Amino acid sequence: MRPLLLVILGLVVGAMGATFALSALRQGTPFHLGVMAVMQHHMGVLRANVRAKQCDAKGSLAHLSRMRENAGDVREAFPGMDAPFYGGGDKLVAAIDDAISHAPGSCAALAGVLAPIGEACQACHQQYQ
Repeated sequence: MRPLLLVILGLVVGAMGATFALSALRQGTPFHLGVMAVMQHHMGVLRANVRAKQCDAKGSLAHLSRMRENAGDVREAFPGMDAPFYGGGDKLVAAIDDAISHAPGSCAALAGVLAPIGEACQACHQQYQ
């Protein structure tokens, strides 16, 4: 009788552990955090390039283009937000579009186009974080 109870107890504990593990794996990273993390990565790489004085136009445009793609996902990543929030997202998109159109080929030019992007990010994070 005792071995049977231990087997049943082991099965119950194992099932509970499997349920917790599957639940944790299913959650993953929320979409809005992923969008922000990817944009932060590209902004960080561009800023590091400016500090290291290694600013080639092709590499800068690649990172700016990826940021633009992710900035386009802000509305989808943050559903149900108020109009000023989405207005801030539109300002970010406009700043990135402006940066792409100027194709910064020097570190001074890259720093100049990164400033409005950083300001757009900062304004939103100050208000909504």
